[in-house]
Amino acid sequence: MHTIGKATTTVLAAVFAIAMTTFSSLAASDFEGMWKVKDTAGQPFEITLSGGGAAKASRGEGMVGTWKEEGKTAVITWNTGWTTKIAKEGDQCKKTAYGKGQPLDGPPANSTDAQKVK
Repeated sequence: MHTIGKATTTVLAAVFAIAMTTFSSLAASDFEGMWKVKDTAGQPFEITLSGGGAAKASRGEGMVGTWKEEGKTAVITWNTGWTTKIAKEGDQCKKTAYGKGQPLDGPPANSTDAQKVK
């Protein structure tokens, strides 16, 4: 009987661990919301990151894309071929932008502060 009790406890602990992992992965990312940034010409615009992984920008060309969280960085892939990163650096955030075909581990085409507004 003692063995059945241990087995039941082990199974319940495993179910609890799986449930907690599932719920934590469904939790909202700190990156979700609206961000104020500037483009390569220094013009302000907004980037909105949605919970389902969709991204959109308020620039005139109607930029849309997808995003994912990689560590302390949101990586946004746009329909224009550009890639934007919003990274946490201490208590601030920084936006870096990379042109189509530009390596993401090299210097960005543009870098500005990123401020979460919603």
